[in-house]
Amino acid sequence: MKSVRWQLFLGIILIVFSIVIYIIHYAIFRDINHIFKFMIGDIAFVPIEVFLVTLIIHRLLSYREKKSRLTKLYMVTRVFFSEVGTNLLTYLLELDDNSDIVIEHLSGVKTWKEKDFKDKSKEFEDYKPDFKIKPKDFEDLRDFLLEERKFLLRLLQNPNILEHEMFTDLLWAVYHLIEELEKREDFKKIPETDYKHLIKDVVRAYNVLIYEWMACMNHLRINYPYLFSIAMRTNPFDLEATSIVS
Repeated sequence: MKSVRWQLFLGIILIVFSIVIYIIHYAIFRDINHIFKFMIGDIAFVPIEVFLVTLIIHRLLSYREKKSRLTKLYMVTRVFFSEVGTNLLTYLLELDDNSDIVIEHLSGVKTWKEKDFKDKSKEFEDYKPDFKIKPKDFEDLRDFLLEERKFLLRLLQNPNILEHEMFTDLLWAVYHLIEELEKREDFKKIPETDYKHLIKDVVRAYNVLIYEWMACMNHLRINYPYLFSIAMRTNPFDLEATSIVS
């Protein structure tokens, strides 16, 4: 409300200032026709000026700013996968009985083009993993994620992630999984209903991890070939991948 009042006050001052200048102009030259002639010409140009400034220049600046923010966001995404995501994907992949399907589709990412990334992303929207997780696996998963909790909290505090809804969903899905696993003291004693609930949480995090990993790899492929190279040499879906350049 204060911002609106300030803008209104500024507008009134500018209009009064303009009127004063016109009065001075008339007092000096005594030519009212000249004043109205150029006033109408200036007013006629206002819509064009609004079009140029608001619709074209503003959009170009907004596009560049948004592109810059997305670039920063994808760097945060890359850091996430480097520190947590890749290891988490590797671990969950071993627990997925349908992992052969994922490996078959994602092992050859290094040869993909833009269309391949789009097509595969659509295919994995309906992917259904098959998890049969043992109590010890839950414990190991919990211990691993608890060690990364502070790192995930720092990422959630980064304002840049608000620009990317999917990555925000990914962080919340993983963080929610941490909370759920942390609350169980003995996974051997949980009932079947609670077991199914935990599996749903794992599936949620797993699916969005795969989707966001593909998006991150596509960005690196286009903008940072050297980062894409090491990402492909540590591809969790490529069983033959090696960090050694050969």
